[in-house]
Amino acid sequence: EPISKRQKKKLLKQKQWEEQKDLRRQKRKEKRQKRKLERQSKFDSSNEGNGRKRMRREVVPSTLRLIVDCSFDDLMVLKDVKKLHKQIQRCYAENRKAFHPVQFYLTSHGGQLKSNMNENDKGWVNWK
Repeated sequence: EPISKRQKKKLLKQKQWEEQKDLRRQKRKEKRQKRKLERQSKFDSSNEGNGRKRMRREVVPSTLRLIVDCSFDDLMVLKDVKKLHKQIQRCYAENRKAFHPVQFYLTSHGGQLKSNMNENDKGWVNWK
């Protein structure tokens, strides 16, 4: 069956793409290793740990208390409950990173929110 010029070009490009797949993969791997070495050298030189996880040396606990009342989750649609869950996760994560973390409390935690958190984020039970 005769093939058009456009189809021939597409097949040729596809063949070249497949042949160069290993080369692209190797370049990505080298780039990743280079970035990793740069991060390690930066970490060694600064010795403070400003990388992904920084040291929490100068943390001074705050006397402020943040209380999130979750008793109204039965009035919410599932979509809103999921958004609330994400917001609570974000607040908890940012509070952990903060230099002056507040005391973070969840009250009346049950119903849809608790089941959603159990389903999507089993690690919440280890929160302090």
